Amino acid sequence: MTDGTNPPSSPQPEPAPGSGYGFPPGPPAQNGYGYPAGGGGGHGYGYPQFDQQPNPYQQEADGGQWSSAAQAQPGFTRLAGPDVPGASQQPDWEAMAERSDAERRKKKTKRWVLGSTVTVLALLAGGGTFLLLGGKGGADRTDAKPSTQASPEAEESKSPQVYTATVAGDDTLLRDSYGQTGIRLGPDLKIGPVGKRFQVIGKGSSNSWGQSAEPVVDVTKSFTITARAYSSATKGSRIVMSQGDGESYSFELGVNEVNDKQAWIFRVQTGDKGAEATTRTVTAEGLTVLKTPTLLMATYDAEKKAIALYVDGKKAGETPVPSIWQAPGPLQLGRSRHHDIWTGPWQGGLHNIKVYDSAFTQEQAAGYKEGKLSPAPKPAHAWLLT
Repeated sequence: MTDGTNPPSSPQPEPAPGSGYGFPPGPPAQNGYGYPAGGGGGHGYGYPQFDQQPNPYQQEADGGQWSSAAQAQPGFTRLAGPDVPGASQQPDWEAMAERSDAERRKKKTKRWVLGSTVTVLALLAGGGTFLLLGGKGGADRTDAKPSTQASPEAEESKSPQVYTATVAGDDTLLRDSYGQTGIRLGPDLKIGPVGKRFQVIGKGSSNSWGQSAEPVVDVTKSFTITARAYSSATKGSRIVMSQGDGESYSFELGVNEVNDKQAWIFRVQTGDKGAEATTRTVTAEGLTVLKTPTLLMATYDAEKKAIALYVDGKKAGETPVPSIWQAPGPLQLGRSRHHDIWTGPWQGGLHNIKVYDSAFTQEQAAGYKEGKLSPAPKPAHAWLLT
């Protein structure tokens, strides 16, 4: 290979007649290196000139002209015929230089294409990372600004590694995934696993409770409360949730003994003293309560003036009420207030606790159970999502 320049010239001794470098006797060379004198005159360096006279030493069948076979060999110049002793082929330096330049240009082009490809792949990889980290771009992107409150869809779909049941830095305060109201846990209401998420587990003791800092449900308006419950108590009253910490409760949802058997109940107070005469109750009898995972849902329709109880998406009953007494005090988990006494300590597990500012219909309750409630209403408050 060459760098594309002609090799340096070095003078050769003039051959003596009849004995020059293996050439047969004949007229002395007039132009150096065995080439006959021609129209080009004095060229040297072994470059043949096509305007020269036929080489008398080249005996070709074509009458002394350059043969097609010789011309077909790129990069080489036929110097003498095969019948001339010492005939050989020498490199055509100019042609080789052109090929070398072409090869360098080709390699440079390949390197440029390869570099461009790597750059494009890097940009694509960076763009993929952006899409993965940032979600959709452009006008469709709704999460361009960080939010301190996650959307319902984000909360429901978070992995167990991301979702946290409690407020950061406080393992005894349940985090409200939709509102701003945490629930403080008593000593015997502990957080435990349920599947890949969390639940609270009560021991059935006087300390098996949780309490919000303020009221959560406006009982003067329509509402729905729901929770998934697992009761391990064999007898007695066991309250999933209630509201009020004064003389009596506004409402309570849980287990009670009815005709000497456990049953799910939803009960409200219509008077301020908690008297039996002012109590309204809906009961789901004939169902297995003990150690049976159950979806409970209770509603109050302020327009219809009626309360209803749904168990696993099915309506257990409905009863009219004049109104619900708005007892003072916050939401309670695992207990209820009766005549200034805490009753119904919860024994078992609770999770997926939600409060809605509307009364679900029977169709909505069934759709909620199957996870097909559409359009899905947004809870006002939610804890221990699963």
